[in-house]
Amino acid sequence: MKYGFYLPHNGPTAKPGDLKQIAQKGDRLGYDCMVVGDHVMVPRQSNSQYPYSIGNQVPWGKDGEHLEQLTELTFLAAITDRIRIVPSVMIVPYRNPLLTAKMLATMDVLSEGRLTVGVGVGWLEEEFEALDTPPFAERGAVTNEYILAFKELWTSDNPTFQGKYCQLSNISFSPKPVQKPHPPIWVGGNSRPAMRRAVELGDAWHPVGATPATPLEPEELSANLEYIKRHAGKIGRDPAEVEIAMKAPLYDKEATASEPRRRFSGTANQVAEDIAVYSDIGVGHLIFDTRSDDLSHSLERMTWLAEDVMPLVS
Repeated sequence: MKYGFYLPHNGPTAKPGDLKQIAQKGDRLGYDCMVVGDHVMVPRQSNSQYPYSIGNQVPWGKDGEHLEQLTELTFLAAITDRIRIVPSVMIVPYRNPLLTAKMLATMDVLSEGRLTVGVGVGWLEEEFEALDTPPFAERGAVTNEYILAFKELWTSDNPTFQGKYCQLSNISFSPKPVQKPHPPIWVGGNSRPAMRRAVELGDAWHPVGATPATPLEPEELSANLEYIKRHAGKIGRDPAEVEIAMKAPLYDKEATASEPRRRFSGTANQVAEDIAVYSDIGVGHLIFDTRSDDLSHSLERMTWLAEDVMPLVS
């Protein structure tokens, strides 16, 4: 099992000094990756449903503060040594595909091959409108096409692409990413289209589990992995090539009062047992939300997970 953690991109700890401490602590503790979400702006009023809460409570304050995702990760790559950087997820339709491919290739070069590209289609329609993207209703098709354009730019000496949303020709594109053929692509989202996208275009499926809105209990995850295997068979791909990289909250160390106990809550042994269950099903990466508005609490949670929980998982 490989482990990652969420980075803050808003709130009290989304500041240079705190971010530096969190990233470097994760690097020293041996975490495999660190991830950060993607919002450029947020509307003052919205009718869009946040997919990871039951009551549509959004994970940001009234001021809508968000650091720009790719810039934050580039800053942190410069002050760490081995930990991988993961936009999780980058909302693919938000940015021009040629410019995005350049930014991601640059990140991979400057980090010396430490980039994993987490991708998603997005959910906040008002943000799409503010950014003047292709139509929100077509975001899935746009995402598929842009990913194909990224791969063409990253791998071809004479990049050429003709699609509905992106056309490329008569260009040189350099430098290419350090990783060959390109940085790994993790496809976020819990839907069947996201699973198919992971099989057809990605290197891993990257869902969110253990939340009230998306519990992704072992039985549901097993059923989804069977769907992934069937779809891989239909298109002639080895399903073993599609890794599973799941994100989840890390709840308080003390066992919660709720019954049944939430996954990834309670004692170190209980959390380790949960990790083992998901590992046995086929999850190869677990990325935990260890964030807190208090820096010391966030660092304490990261340390507890790395030193008290991870060694218990065989």
